[in-house]
Amino acid sequence: MSPSRILAIARRIAQGFRRDERTLGLMFVVPLVVTALLGWVLKDTKDTVVDVVIVNEAGAVGDRVVTALTDAAKQPDSDIALTATVATEDEAVAHIRDGTGDIAIVIPSDLLATVQAGQRPTLTVISAGTDPAAETGRFGTLQGVLADIASQLAPPGVTPPVIPQVERKTVYLSPDASQVDVLAPIFLGFFGYFFVFLLTGISFLRERIGGTLERLLATPVTRFEIVTGYSLGFGTFATIQVIVLTLFILNSIDVPSFDLPAIGQHTPAFSLGLGVASAGSPFLAFAIALLLSLGAVNLGIFLSTFARTELQVIQFIPLVIVPQALLSGILWPIERLPDVLQAIAHVLPLTYAVEGLREVMLKGSDLSTTVVQTDLLVLGGIALFFVALASATIKREVA
Repeated sequence: MSPSRILAIARRIAQGFRRDERTLGLMFVVPLVVTALLGWVLKDTKDTVVDVVIVNEAGAVGDRVVTALTDAAKQPDSDIALTATVATEDEAVAHIRDGTGDIAIVIPSDLLATVQAGQRPTLTVISAGTDPAAETGRFGTLQGVLADIASQLAPPGVTPPVIPQVERKTVYLSPDASQVDVLAPIFLGFFGYFFVFLLTGISFLRERIGGTLERLLATPVTRFEIVTGYSLGFGTFATIQVIVLTLFILNSIDVPSFDLPAIGQHTPAFSLGLGVASAGSPFLAFAIALLLSLGAVNLGIFLSTFARTELQVIQFIPLVIVPQALLSGILWPIERLPDVLQAIAHVLPLTYAVEGLREVMLKGSDLSTTVVQTDLLVLGGIALFFVALASATIKREVA
C-alpha cells in the first residue's frame, strides 16, 4: 500500500470539488438554507384558534355550558372561538364540512339527569378526521377549556365540579382510522413527485452529456418541440409509475403461506399493497397525481439544464423537494405557518396536489367541488409553465 498514491487520488477528488463551485455551493449553502427554513417553521408556527360549534340538545340546562364556553372564548388569550350554536348534530357537521367550524361539541339531552345521578356526563366531540395531528391539538385545547370551566357546568343543586367525559366522532374517517389511511394521499402525491423529478432530471442530463440534445438543436426541430417531445416520452413512464403507485395504495392482494420443500420451511402469509379505501373516485385521485408528476417531469427537464453531473441533479433535491415537504401541508397545516411561508406554500405544486388528493380520497369530493377544480387547474398550469421555461433555457446549457 502506497500512502503517496492514496494521497494523490484524494487530492484529485478535492481539486475536482474545488473547481466545481456549483457543487460546493449545494454542499455547504443549501443545507444551511434548509436547516434555517426548518428552524423558522418550528419557532414561528402559529397557535391557531379553534373554531367551535355547539350543539345544545339539553335546552336550558345546556345553556350553562354554552354561556361558560362563550365567556371562555371572549378571554383575550383564548384558544377557542365560538362559531355557532345549533340545534342538531347534522347542522354542526355541515359547519365542519364547509370549513366554518373546526370542531363541534354535542351537549346531550340527558345532561341534567346524568349529573343528578352522580355520574359524569358524556359530551360528543365531532371533528373532520382528515388531519389527526392538527385535530389532536384542537381536541387537547378543547379539553383544557372544559377542565377550566368545569366548576361552572354544574346545574343548580349539584355542588361538585362536573368534569365531563368526551366521546370522539369524525365526519369523514373513522376515529380509529390508521395512519396509513390518513397518509395515503401524501404517499401518492409525494413519492410520485419525488421519483419522477429525480429520474427525469438524470435521464435528461444523460441526453445532454451524450450529445443527443446538441445534435437535435442542430436540426430544424424547435426547442419547444424538443421539450414537448421529451416531456411526452418521460411523461409516458411517469404515467405508468403513477398507475402502479395508485394501484399499490388502493388495492391489496393477500398472498397465503406456502411450503418450500427444498429447505423444509414455509413462507408466512403477507399482503401486497396498502388496501386503502378512497372515499372519492380513484380515477380523479389518479388524475391529480398524474398532473403533479407531469409537472415534475417538466421541472426535472428545466433544472437539469443547470447541472453538469448527476451529482448536481441529486443535489437539487434538498433545494426543490425538501422545502415543499416542509411547506405543503404534509407535516403542519399551512395556516399555522408564518405569513411569509404561507405565501410561498401557495405557489408550490405539492401544496395543491396534497390538498386535492385529501379532498378526493378522504372527503369524497368530486369534480363539482371548487377546491378540486382549482387544484387541477393550478397543477395543469404549473406543468405548462415549466414546459415554457425549459424551452426558453434549454439552449444555454448545451456545450
